[in-house]
Amino acid sequence: MMICLGIESTAHTFGAGIADSNGKILSNARDTFLAKPGKGIVPREAANHHTDVCAAVIRKSLAEAKLKLSDICLIAFAQGPGLPPCLRVGAVAARTLALKLNRPLIGANHPVAHIEIGKLLTGATDPVILYVSGGNTQVLALAGGRYRVFGETLDIPMGNALDQFARTANLGNPGGKSVEELAKKGKYSELPYVVKGMDLSFAGIVTAAEQKLKQGTSVEDICYSLQETCFAMLIEVTERALAHTDKKEVLLVGGVAANKRFSEMLGIMAKERNAKVFVVPQEYAGDNGAMIAWAGLLAHKDGTDTPLEKSGVDSSWRADDVDVRW
Repeated sequence: MMICLGIESTAHTFGAGIADSNGKILSNARDTFLAKPGKGIVPREAANHHTDVCAAVIRKSLAEAKLKLSDICLIAFAQGPGLPPCLRVGAVAARTLALKLNRPLIGANHPVAHIEIGKLLTGATDPVILYVSGGNTQVLALAGGRYRVFGETLDIPMGNALDQFARTANLGNPGGKSVEELAKKGKYSELPYVVKGMDLSFAGIVTAAEQKLKQGTSVEDICYSLQETCFAMLIEVTERALAHTDKKEVLLVGGVAANKRFSEMLGIMAKERNAKVFVVPQEYAGDNGAMIAWAGLLAHKDGTDTPLEKSGVDSSWRADDVDVRW
């Protein structure tokens, strides 16, 4: 049995998780950089945070798993996409451990890791994947050995849109959670609905929401409308992907998967199409080291280790550039 330590550092979270080759998650420690209300992530500040907490988070992960460093067989890290200064912290930590322990190194694709931990923990076998987070928004499905993108954002990701409005409204961090809570008290106020073929655009919706806020529309009504509009757009594209692929499963992954209203709306659509919805457990919806560990194990099983000379980070590495042979 192989045991992998996975390191996640693509954005505001530094995570270290441990998984074994039987698919058991042994630990999942993390520490998240939180910007001040009204402020976004400053990459250099987040990277400094990751540097400060790196050793402590790795130690915590080992303690949770009741393991020593010498018990680790593989070291995996999120190689991309993400914020370059943050990615580099995780990459340096992973290289250091791999060299110290003389263990194989695996650079994992962050979106693919989200997908694979979702499939592992939910039992989904061949789903259309709705991957929605602060940094990514895509509708994907496995075809021809790769996760093909059927639709994606043309500008900002869904999670970023919620966070951007939350900053303008001076809501608490994380912004998406604040929007979700206020939306429960709101009613609908019209916002633009922008679906272009299979792709989506969120930037104009955020601008319109910010204008409504300045004009005196209640923040609760805007939060409700922002969620309902953006979620409806995503579900429309997902439904068309289901029809195109004739698949009977939908898997929701990424940080926005923690939103209960999103899951509810997705479930209504899937029921009408006789499809089944799977939602990644909340603990693994946001960025985490366990998903990197599991992706590393899958890649190693496939024989796709990462030589040191090819372990540089890639901030624009797409999911559909990864060969999925496992």
